[in-house]
Amino acid sequence: MVRSEYVATREESLLLIIDFQQAMLKAIDSWEKIAYKVRQLIRSSNALGIPILLTEQYKKGLGETLPELLQEIDSPQVFQKEHFSACLEENFIPTIQSFNHKKIVVVGMETHVCVLQTCLDLMKSGFQVHLVADAVASRVNENRDIAIDLLKQAGAVISSTEIVIFQWALRANTDDFRKILSIVK
Repeated sequence: MVRSEYVATREESLLLIIDFQQAMLKAIDSWEKIAYKVRQLIRSSNALGIPILLTEQYKKGLGETLPELLQEIDSPQVFQKEHFSACLEENFIPTIQSFNHKKIVVVGMETHVCVLQTCLDLMKSGFQVHLVADAVASRVNENRDIAIDLLKQAGAVISSTEIVIFQWALRANTDDFRKILSIVK
């Protein structure tokens, strides 16, 4: 059977974590809740063999990715950027293409700036974006909500942490299902 194009299958998925950096945390009230969701996705990615790529925006000013997230990833691959859209950086699209996965599962911050612009440009470059709405944040919730709406209008698949994890797992009563069960409980 051919799966719906809206399903983020593990064979086609790449987890992209955008700018979950230390300096941003003090400006975002809900960052701990969002970090928990991102951690669930990282752990599920690790358990199911889904590649992970991180971006960091202007590391000198915003610091590194939250260490609690980095330590969850065996060999973190971090892409440094200065453009709001990572796609405008010279080697970003070739880096994404090197994974050979067409469905990009996106989390991070800020939703209305770097997440939005990167997602729009990823779609323009032929990738299908699955925005994990409960794992993105902005300093102002209204900006986050508007960005999610805009991405939906532009054709992104709007999803949630558990929707993605269960799509990756595919079925119950398997070793893979048992691996993710403790992550989602």
